[in-house]
Amino acid sequence: MNWAGFSSVVLVGWTRTFSRPPAAVCASWSRVQHCWQSTQPVPAARIPYRIKVSAGKRYAWCACGHSKKQPFCDGAHRSKAPDISPVRFTPEKDQRVMLCACKQTKNAPYCDGSHFRVIYQDVVKSIKGIFK
Repeated sequence: MNWAGFSSVVLVGWTRTFSRPPAAVCASWSRVQHCWQSTQPVPAARIPYRIKVSAGKRYAWCACGHSKKQPFCDGAHRSKAPDISPVRFTPEKDQRVMLCACKQTKNAPYCDGSHFRVIYQDVVKSIKGIFK
């Protein structure tokens, strides 16, 4: 493969990795597993959602990745991932927070930077696909 072909494939992978679809199509964009029920969370996007939250209001963060109202739960886990429950939280003050979209965070529902590992894995997979 020549350099132009290599760079175009990497650019396409880069665009897919860093672009965020509109909220209405997150579930279809995220490469949802083609099984009836999943036991592992599915990444809804590759970068976190920056959301303004209100003090004292209860929120339910989607932990399964199947919700069409990302980053919040719409109940899709009941049929697509019954073993994964949403994370409920109540902020103490009005603020903007980064909510995880890759669903790999160890500090749910907040982003801890785990998406960098997910992005790295996507890039490696794209590059390996070039040399098959």
